[in-house]
Amino acid sequence: MNSLSIVVPAFNEARTIRGVVERLLALKLPVRLELLVVDDGSTDGTADALSVLRDARLKVLRHPKNRGKGAAVRTALEQATGDYLLVQDADLEYDPEDIPRLLELAAAGAPAVYGSRILRTENPASYRRYYWGGRFISLWTSLLFLTRITDEPTCYKLVRTELLRSLDLQCTGFEFCPEVTAKLLKRGHLIVETPIRYRPRSIEEGKKIRWKDGVIALWTLLKIRLVG
Repeated sequence: MNSLSIVVPAFNEARTIRGVVERLLALKLPVRLELLVVDDGSTDGTADALSVLRDARLKVLRHPKNRGKGAAVRTALEQATGDYLLVQDADLEYDPEDIPRLLELAAAGAPAVYGSRILRTENPASYRRYYWGGRFISLWTSLLFLTRITDEPTCYKLVRTELLRSLDLQCTGFEFCPEVTAKLLKRGHLIVETPIRYRPRSIEEGKKIRWKDGVIALWTLLKIRLVG
């Protein structure tokens, strides 16, 4: 592996986006870094918050209207040049310092590496409904595809870029996660998990995922398992 594309979908994240991007750019990585921020129709000046940063590794893409996380990732995927692609949320729930560990596992040959919040028991718990919802989605995934995955909804999904392109993603919203997972597993690709740090934010701080996204995730996993 020689290069990594990190995609940051961002919708109304002006408060945290600069801090996230600065931490990503400060990482000491053994590969070339490309950082693609997709401003997904923000109305709070999210992209403007990055205007003071001057770094050739950073590219800001824009959607005129909000289209969803999956659509933002797909936009970035079209332009990504890295050997692997990783999604980083625009908040500060996930710690970029965990990225080198994911890269180590990918360099060892794993086509897909997930950062598992569950495998690190020291992490604080999110709202109960989010925690148990995520555990149920992971169990559902394991049962459907006869595998063992502890944290299917994790943001940290590191996947070989060409493999990701070959999945023909159709997602627009948060169903990005189950669509990628289901299509990887249905094709027989191994997903390796490694513990990561996690600091959940509250709804008041801007957490956007809702219970209906969990229902969509369950349906997406089942649909791809049965139909494709």
